[in-house]
Amino acid sequence: MTSTLQPVHPDEAVKRPGRWLALSVLVFAVLLVAVDATVLGLATPYISEDLEPSGTQLLWIGDVYSFVIAGLLVSMGSLGDRIGRKRVLLVGATAFGAISVLNAYATTPEMMIAARALLGVAGATLMPATLALIRNLFHDPRERSLAVGIWGATASAGTALGPIVGGFLLEHFWWGSAFLINLPVMAVLVVVGIRTLPESRNPHPGPWDLASVVLSLVGMIAVVYAVKEAATHGLTRATAGAALLGAAGLYGFVRRQLTLPVPLLDMRLFRNRGFSGAVLADLLTVLGLSGLVFFLSQYLQLVQGRRPLEAGLAELPAAVGAVAAGLIAGHAARRFSVRAVVSGGLAAIGLALAALTVIDESTGYPLLGASLLVVGVGAGFSFTVTADVILSSVPKEEAGSASAVSETAYELGAALGIAVLGSIVTGVYRGFPSPPGTPAGAHESLGGAVEAASGMPAATAQEMLASAREAFVSGLSLAAGAGAVVLLATAGTAWVLLKGQKLDGSR
Repeated sequence: MTSTLQPVHPDEAVKRPGRWLALSVLVFAVLLVAVDATVLGLATPYISEDLEPSGTQLLWIGDVYSFVIAGLLVSMGSLGDRIGRKRVLLVGATAFGAISVLNAYATTPEMMIAARALLGVAGATLMPATLALIRNLFHDPRERSLAVGIWGATASAGTALGPIVGGFLLEHFWWGSAFLINLPVMAVLVVVGIRTLPESRNPHPGPWDLASVVLSLVGMIAVVYAVKEAATHGLTRATAGAALLGAAGLYGFVRRQLTLPVPLLDMRLFRNRGFSGAVLADLLTVLGLSGLVFFLSQYLQLVQGRRPLEAGLAELPAAVGAVAAGLIAGHAARRFSVRAVVSGGLAAIGLALAALTVIDESTGYPLLGASLLVVGVGAGFSFTVTADVILSSVPKEEAGSASAVSETAYELGAALGIAVLGSIVTGVYRGFPSPPGTPAGAHESLGGAVEAASGMPAATAQEMLASAREAFVSGLSLAAGAGAVVLLATAGTAWVLLKGQKLDGSR
């Protein structure tokens, strides 16, 4: 009995029984987060119509989840290293499901923003734990690459499943039902995970430093808030104050990590060029993509008039491309090189975004579908390989913290992308010329314009909507162009920083 619990030969660790079944449970957690993120984008027009948020509140609904999760990921990843990744994952999944109910039944914009923030707290426990458990389940590098590919492919599948299932629910029920689809996924994850997931933790973790947690949370949220407000309203005293507070918080966090005997985050990880390059690539890639993704569902529904299910199906090529690329990304990186696969994937996304700068209200689906397919393939290659680089760059005892850094870059990039690129769309949109009698709410968001049109004379409403849609598409085109510039620059940066980087097991 003792020999089965304490393997003494490396092959026993490599061939750990039940590792693939355990992986199937972990991907449920990824599915949970991915479905939730995509459902929000699809439900935004309905939320806008029902809760009547201002343009700023609508952006907060979109990005407060990312703000909170970015501030807590490192802390939660470190907590999993200390008290057990399985425990943190299962508790977080239970909370995620319960708080999804609060999202579903929100009755005011303020309540929705608060519910999204709480969901961020729960979500911060999930992603670092899943990647860290993969690092500890799969000791063979090639098996781990495949496992990471499956993990990434599931996230991509979730981005496809969310709009399709959510679109069906939105056509037949109220918008809150789209958030309730988290509940069955959470239930399966918890019930099966209790029986199949092994517990793992750092054998010498040190204390969980609460001061570091507070500094990380305050610093990250304040910095992202400052960027968002500066992009929306320009530089003000409040924005400058938030930026200074955030910079001070992050500086204090880094200084404290360098002095603690056992830090929450080992800053020496960033001395590894491959690790730093992969993290930076993830951050900038998501920044360039997220603003476009956030507004794409609104474009498909409110500009082109597609029904929710049809809009969800229209976004399917991106997920198909990402799944296919993710499953072969590790093999491709070993066959060619890490930097060739990552840089090539990023360049492909940049070119696809550049193609989307020519869209207008009547753009046909072949251009949209082809561009989304290329975006998916590029993302599948780059994100899968960077995740593998990050995991293989650290000892397995620090897998939670390293995974948290990766996910923090992802969420921070999403928040900044929605804030900066989203503000481009909103800024262009708000200035659209409107006929006399147009309510002020029509200038806050396109959803607000559609709602306002129902109470206006038919001819005036048609004129107002035509102008609003034209302005929205102009903003979306500019955001796509900005995203293309970011992605192409990131491709060049990754080519330099990932020079000589290899995955474990490469010949």
